[in-house]
Amino acid sequence: MQARTIHIVICALAVSAAAFAQTRADKPGTKDHPLVSRYQGSVIWDQVITNYDAYRLPLGLPLNDTIWDMRGKFKNQMDVEGKITATVYFAPAHSSTLLVYRNYESALKQAGFQTMFSCALSDCDGLINFWAGHWGAALNGGNSFNASQTRFIVAKLPKPTGVVYVTLGAVPLVQDVVMFLDIIETKTMATGLVMVKATEMANDISQTGHASIYGIYFDTGKAELKPESDATLTEISKLLAANSGLKLHVVGHTDNVGTLASNLTLSKQRSDAVVAALVSKYRVSADRLHAAGVGALAPVASNKTEDGRAKNRRVELVEQ
Repeated sequence: MQARTIHIVICALAVSAAAFAQTRADKPGTKDHPLVSRYQGSVIWDQVITNYDAYRLPLGLPLNDTIWDMRGKFKNQMDVEGKITATVYFAPAHSSTLLVYRNYESALKQAGFQTMFSCALSDCDGLINFWAGHWGAALNGGNSFNASQTRFIVAKLPKPTGVVYVTLGAVPLVQDVVMFLDIIETKTMATGLVMVKATEMANDISQTGHASIYGIYFDTGKAELKPESDATLTEISKLLAANSGLKLHVVGHTDNVGTLASNLTLSKQRSDAVVAALVSKYRVSADRLHAAGVGALAPVASNKTEDGRAKNRRVELVEQ
């Protein structure tokens, strides 16, 4: 996402905080994103919604200290594109960055989000400038912020319609806690594919030991791979080619429609099909892959809604 032309300075944010605290009302025309609600009692100071833009996800600490370049390099990073909803909240009085952070961390986990990167306190040094560039503003040397108390998290939620990424920074400002909440909604390709790149799979496996894959397709109740799966299978083969020592459990998951026994059988057959395709078509060594199926026994969302069931129908790559 390019630096925004919101003509404020964050030192002005500090100056206006006292006046804002008197009203504690949302900025007119703003509202919470439907996927991620606000920390209870917070109010919206400002919000910018961009229908489509690029966004650099920090998955490591900055390599430089450039205030004006939000797109500066990080030790690890990933560029994504999509609809961006950037919201600045003020937390209620007497909040702490830890309390705000833990609430968001818990809420994101319950909603099925996977943490990609997080940092706390002095480990987040340099990320203040991420928001400076983000809002097209100067930090006045960072004097208004207590940078050493910053807490930050990046998380993602794979969905059939595209992957959703969230970055949340909780930053002390004078006597307030400011929350910078960005939500990036990527779009599916015209073919309906939800593409997960090999580099993203590698990052997920490195961070959590597994990667959820939604770009592998089967007809309902069947275990024959559909042609639309080829692009994702190619990415999995790239992952294995780039990491010669990596061995994977290929684990099939279903929703809870049907019996437990039938879903266990179906999920195993589907993982068998994925392994067979990787071995025969992509020349992956069979001893690097193990197929397993757990049916509906490990959901990431409620099966009571179609959206939840879609999240549960997936293949996971689990490091052996």
